[in-house]
Amino acid sequence: MPDDSQQAKPEKNEAQLLAELRDKIDNIDAQIGELISARAQCALDVATVKSSFSQEKMSTFYRPEREAQVLHRAMERNQGPLKNEEMGRLFRELMSACLALENPIRVAYLGPEGTFTQAAALKHFGHSAVTESMSAIDAVFREVASGAVHYGVVPVENSTEGVVTHTLDNFIDSNAKICGEVVLRIHQHLLVSDVTKLENITRIYSHSQSLAQCRKWLDEHYPNAERIAVSSNSEAAKRIKGEWNSAAIAGEIAANVYGLTSHSKNIEDRPDNSTRFLIIGRDDVGASGDDKTSIVVSTKNEPGALHNLLEPFHTYNVDLTRVETRPSASGTWNYVFFIDMYGHVSNENIASALSQIRERVADLKILGSYPIGVL
Repeated sequence: MPDDSQQAKPEKNEAQLLAELRDKIDNIDAQIGELISARAQCALDVATVKSSFSQEKMSTFYRPEREAQVLHRAMERNQGPLKNEEMGRLFRELMSACLALENPIRVAYLGPEGTFTQAAALKHFGHSAVTESMSAIDAVFREVASGAVHYGVVPVENSTEGVVTHTLDNFIDSNAKICGEVVLRIHQHLLVSDVTKLENITRIYSHSQSLAQCRKWLDEHYPNAERIAVSSNSEAAKRIKGEWNSAAIAGEIAANVYGLTSHSKNIEDRPDNSTRFLIIGRDDVGASGDDKTSIVVSTKNEPGALHNLLEPFHTYNVDLTRVETRPSASGTWNYVFFIDMYGHVSNENIASALSQIRERVADLKILGSYPIGVL
């Protein structure tokens, strides 16, 4: 007979194992809660210190370069199993909630409610930010310039349809500074309402860019439906609420806002379809260590003007990421160039290149140096 001490202990059953794991989760949750509260208190202490030494506006409490650094570190420390982007989003919302204890950031965006621009604003600032809908890109710039909001969010380019020229044109006369960027993966859905008769859809509403992004899908599935371009995808979503023979192309946020159903999902022609948005404010942004700089340049109307503009970038090894040309309002056949480059304006090579360029062009305006989008 074997000794009782050598007999194997009975294995734990499923209920016992799950109970132990849930107790472990509860203990971890308690620790997380305490640490979140401690972090929130530190954020309030930072606000108190800043307030006691400065009379500046609330917008200075939000530091784009500081938040980018925090997000980068959170993602670098991540050991899984969560993906880096998921970890970054958790910290994004935590910082948003902590900042809202002081005073929620107010952000103007190209509306109405439910647009991709609002989704970009929430992605960048977190859901504790207060988003305010504007009817036009011009209005977003005006709200920022007047101080009515802390920041604005405007679309600048789509990977399928190219630049948003209206945004670029607004920078020429505005004093707004670019404070950040956010890239949003664009998923387009065919939305229907509770009164839509699916077999009788004869018209499809959407913004002109969204219709273009889904052209092949529409040709295949609704070749005879009239495609009606409206001011925004949210406007399209609102229109179909009372029309039994219509559908809309818009994103998930519009479906949620207006109580619609996604009849067909991810109908964009290109799976990598994305839009880049710019964050605009009134203050310059310090270096984060992973930055871009944007400028607008008006060249002199003379032979070799483009070569004179681009040569210093090559000389000082500045990596350009985008060059766009727009007609100048100052005269026929005159042009302005919108240029994005890697690095901060405080970097020696960029400062040297811009100093040389300034001597060669009619006008040079630094739109801003800002952290490259983290999430």
